[in-house]
Amino acid sequence: MSYSAPTVFGVLPTADAEILATTHRHRVRSVTQDLFDLGIVVVHGFSGFRDKPPVRAVCEGIQPFAGVLTPDLRGHGQSSGVCTFGDLEVLDVDAAVGEARRLGYRCVITVGWSMGAVAALRHAAFARAGKSVRGYPVRHVVDAVVSVSAPSRWYVRDTVATRRLNRIAETATGRRIARHVLGTRLMPEIWPMIPASPLDVVGGIAPTPVLFIHGDQDGYFTVDHAYALAAAAGAGSRLWIVPGFGHAESGLVPGLLDRIGRHLPDLLPGRAEVPFVPDRPAGPGTGPQDTPEHPESSWPV
Repeated sequence: MSYSAPTVFGVLPTADAEILATTHRHRVRSVTQDLFDLGIVVVHGFSGFRDKPPVRAVCEGIQPFAGVLTPDLRGHGQSSGVCTFGDLEVLDVDAAVGEARRLGYRCVITVGWSMGAVAALRHAAFARAGKSVRGYPVRHVVDAVVSVSAPSRWYVRDTVATRRLNRIAETATGRRIARHVLGTRLMPEIWPMIPASPLDVVGGIAPTPVLFIHGDQDGYFTVDHAYALAAAAGAGSRLWIVPGFGHAESGLVPGLLDRIGRHLPDLLPGRAEVPFVPDRPAGPGTGPQDTPEHPESSWPV
């Protein structure tokens, strides 16, 4: 009563002539579900790539609910170029969204993780406004965005993990470690011009729906980043603070991918929306989704 269509591997050019390695996983069909026009672009985090076990687990976890297209971002895996920490990666997301449209998906949602969430948020804002990145146009508008474990600003040094990451990015020794240990090629020096941060642009995504997901055990970015982004995104945003969830793909808790997958259709136009409530509750590890006004967004399911 069910089947899994073939997984397709390919390459994809970006507007600035980088070549991305991609994997397209067709949706696992079920007799009770018929949403073959929904495509998901999974945008991995720093040092991730398509075949890394946590990233592959994310893709396979979402595959029962939608077709999944996963690129290796520039500087990662089998793609060309160097990592720019969410700046030029906007062009990678744009190329992947355009490819998902070409494959026949009527609705496309980006699901970004950490650095990938930064790229997905910035892409959604720039595509909506018709803006360019470093002179390259961003063309392909998405139907919704899921941002997981995203920082709200650049140069975060609030935790041991982020201080370590900044040392990797800002020193020659760190960049060599990234290349040979993490398999990630970094730009030779930090940005010549500081790009607009997620917090600067997220307000421009509306009316495109945005779901922010953050763990109360995130060792990189505290929940304050998620609250700030959701508040700046406005009434069209939703926020889940997930107890026990760590950071991005490697910090997943049981049931989260299933909940994300089941919630994806609710993000599409025409579905009922639950607005973000900016008042932060006093209890630790809770969020607006835990209030009685939002029972449909409570955690756990």
